[in-house]
Amino acid sequence: MLAFIGTDAAIAQPVLDDLLRQSVDQSFNCVTIDGDTSTNDACVLMATGKADMPAIEALSDPEFGAFSKVLDDVLAGLAQSMIRDGEGATKFVTIEVTGAVDDQDAREVAFTVAHSPLVKTALYASDPNWGRILAAVGRAQVEDLNTDRVGLTINGTRILENGEPSPTYTEEAGQRAMDPPEIRIEIDLGSASGAFTVWTSDLSYDYVRINAEYRS
Repeated sequence: MLAFIGTDAAIAQPVLDDLLRQSVDQSFNCVTIDGDTSTNDACVLMATGKADMPAIEALSDPEFGAFSKVLDDVLAGLAQSMIRDGEGATKFVTIEVTGAVDDQDAREVAFTVAHSPLVKTALYASDPNWGRILAAVGRAQVEDLNTDRVGLTINGTRILENGEPSPTYTEEAGQRAMDPPEIRIEIDLGSASGAFTVWTSDLSYDYVRINAEYRS
């Protein structure tokens, strides 16, 4: 991955560095196709300073917030485009974890689910096999996971409440939730306010074929 973003805004280099690190943590560092990364992955933000505007020289400057919002939107769009263009991808999947002890635990759970081959193949098959999701949650390296508090919702369909199947859940509803090309998986750990969101894809036959047929 090589990402280059350019602006004519007048921004001091230390502020530019802070802006990029903050924005990357909310975009490129929130995506995964298969868990692999490259030593060449890079994201570069350049500012010419030629715009007729007050220079942004500190995080407290009034223009900082406006530029930060635009940068976040641009990088999030680019990061999500990578998922949509992933090798053999047929599903765009958002995994939102809330209720964790802290954001780091939420991140661990989200990426454990996103990297699970069994979850990803179920997504490809549109199979409402929510047990695979729970298995990934259960093996995530987090402390104080209380399975009696876990909730699970897929595309608005409530599947699990307080660790038990929702009384309103049916397999037919689960199938409808898994059929669309865009899927949102919401996992509530029910412990505190830690949260994290990951964007990922399914794992298809074409992923294996594409990666088996070429050498890099």
